[in-house]
Amino acid sequence: MNRSQHLLSRLTYSWLALFMLCAGCAGLDRAQAPAAATVFELEELSITDLQAAMDSGRYTSRQLVALYLQRIEQIDRDGPALHAILETNPDALMIADALDAERRRSGPRGPLHGIPVVLKDNIDTGDRMMTTAGSLALDGWLAPQDAFIVTRLREAGAVILAKTNLSEWANFRSTRSSSGWSARGGQVKNPYALVGIKPTVGLLSRSGIIPISHTQDTAGPMARTVQDAALMLTAMAGRDPADPATDAAPVAVIDYAANLDANALVGARIGVSRARHFGYSPAADRAVEAAIETLRSRGAVIVDPVEIPTLQDISGCELEVLLYEFKAGLNAYLERLGDEFPARSLAELIDFNRQEAARSMPYFDQEIFELAEQRGDLGSEDYQQSLQTCTRLAGAEGIDAVMQAHRLDALVAPTVSPAWPIDLVNGDHYLGASSSAAAVAGYPNITVPAGEAFGLPVGLSFFGTAWSEVTLIQLAYAYEQATLHRRTPAFLPTILLDDPAG
Repeated sequence: MNRSQHLLSRLTYSWLALFMLCAGCAGLDRAQAPAAATVFELEELSITDLQAAMDSGRYTSRQLVALYLQRIEQIDRDGPALHAILETNPDALMIADALDAERRRSGPRGPLHGIPVVLKDNIDTGDRMMTTAGSLALDGWLAPQDAFIVTRLREAGAVILAKTNLSEWANFRSTRSSSGWSARGGQVKNPYALVGIKPTVGLLSRSGIIPISHTQDTAGPMARTVQDAALMLTAMAGRDPADPATDAAPVAVIDYAANLDANALVGARIGVSRARHFGYSPAADRAVEAAIETLRSRGAVIVDPVEIPTLQDISGCELEVLLYEFKAGLNAYLERLGDEFPARSLAELIDFNRQEAARSMPYFDQEIFELAEQRGDLGSEDYQQSLQTCTRLAGAEGIDAVMQAHRLDALVAPTVSPAWPIDLVNGDHYLGASSSAAAVAGYPNITVPAGEAFGLPVGLSFFGTAWSEVTLIQLAYAYEQATLHRRTPAFLPTILLDDPAG
């Protein structure tokens, strides 16, 4: 794998987690270390469980918010010190009080009423929390209004609890980065494996989100379970006049959490995408081979293997598209900042990082920024040709072609190699992933826990054609219910490789 292919693989893998939100995840984890050994009473409660607890009077939204804030102090600030939360919403308790009063007066608005939600720090909130993408250059930036999806969440009754740390600039700064590190928040220590849904581009609005690529960017939910993630997706979906991509989304409101069926795999035709998606990690391969057998045993028709014929050709155009779109999109976003901020363009951001290198770039540089700054505007012939080529190869001649040829409901593959221990010196120990084609095409992709290798999580990805979220969610839910691989995480001081079989 050459340097360009390695970069693209890492970047398209990260699309699964670029702009995700997490319901009730601020204080999920139970530590085994003495510093945080207390059991957290909300630890294994789903959104449905929390809603039932509020309906019964066992909890109020205010109590939930208070418990999650306390948990943040216990395990994020102290104890194992996860560094996952950049800041909490100073108005969260007040918002919860208002929602509790509304519940008493007229009942809940829906399944998210009073539920705490945390947002990544590249999503605008028109409140007293900053939006910085983890960068010191945006320290102090208070967005003037909510991103469209945040408005949707508030309308659904969610309590925006906090902003989370993230890979700075959503990991689009350096080829040698450590995922989860930002200059503003430091290095996140992540003991958790969640369900994640990356929807079709346009299903969720991107307005008010710090961009990378307008042809690939999308928000999406992360949650404990497929059902919780589907509830979040339902709340956020909607057409936004400020984002033309949403014009292509279904007009009707779809409840993605409705009619989830543990038997949905029966008769489903599922293709196993092996070429370039297997072989880089024997441990991941073992977990996914077991997953394929589970799919088959639950009634799915497995077509194995199938090949997306254009995968090897996508990398030739994708990097160019990303670099051009990042420069254009980021410049447009940064123009909103006032004169008091040191970086109102990509060029000024590069200069800021050079001047503040000791704080902004102590471990890795900004070579992706510099490559993007060298590109022209979106009218460039090079960009237009690269975009047309990528769209065709990933979509019509890629995923669409293979699914039509084999009459498939979905494709599956390992999400990525097993998660890697943090290494700030050398960067991520990344081996490969399966998200490239769906990311480039703008198609949906759902990852579900598929087990562990040496104590590190492995995921199974379900992906397919545009607007196939209902089908993918059904299949992912049935697989989840058949395996129940998700485990309550433990805060271990290191990974102990005491199981040679993985």
